[in-house]
Amino acid sequence: MRCALSRYFHHPRRLAATAALALSGLLVADASAATKAPQAFEASYRLKVSGWPSATITHHLSQEDNHWRSDMRFSIAVVSGEERSRFSVADDTTRALLYNSSYSLFGIGNDYQLKEGELTTLDRQTALFELSRRAGNEQCTEAAPCDVRFLDHEGEEEHYRYYLDSQQPISVPAGEFEALNVVLLNAEKRDRELHLSFHPDWPGLVLSAEYIKNGERETRIALTEFNPDGGATP
Repeated sequence: MRCALSRYFHHPRRLAATAALALSGLLVADASAATKAPQAFEASYRLKVSGWPSATITHHLSQEDNHWRSDMRFSIAVVSGEERSRFSVADDTTRALLYNSSYSLFGIGNDYQLKEGELTTLDRQTALFELSRRAGNEQCTEAAPCDVRFLDHEGEEEHYRYYLDSQQPISVPAGEFEALNVVLLNAEKRDRELHLSFHPDWPGLVLSAEYIKNGERETRIALTEFNPDGGATP
């Protein structure tokens, strides 16, 4: 699930990571901005990757005691992947506590874990939540985008720049929603972009995501189901 998405199209584990990438290839933003409080939910997304059959991603944000948990998983053909993170939110500050991920091909794969001491910045799942609740509250424009950083499954830092493209409704299989439409630009590989649409009132919920390389859309994710009560019980 590294933001260097093209690498994942040529390796089973990397393909598995691509599914959640469009959902969680995200970042750390200015902590001073006003933000939305987290709310539990369950969601499903339709994943389309060029050259592969479509698949479903499930996404579950829930509260456990004094922290939150984000759980995202999918299966496409013989490849499957899962990411889980735990984080706390206090005084408008998000703190990553634990990150786990696993990828499998024909039942054979790898597991990864980053503990709190290794999370020098936010992991992908926590960063997804953080960006979605800050988008639109910062002065990030196409002419002056904001830097965003996160750690991948191996603890390596990814660097993107982002800006709010628009605040217009979009239609997805789950219905029509108000949206914060964000563009992410790879800081090192200028031919790669990630377009994300977030729900303005449900931090962490993605309405749509598209990965574009050399002007061509290679990955698409769209919200198919949304249950605002489903995350109430872990």
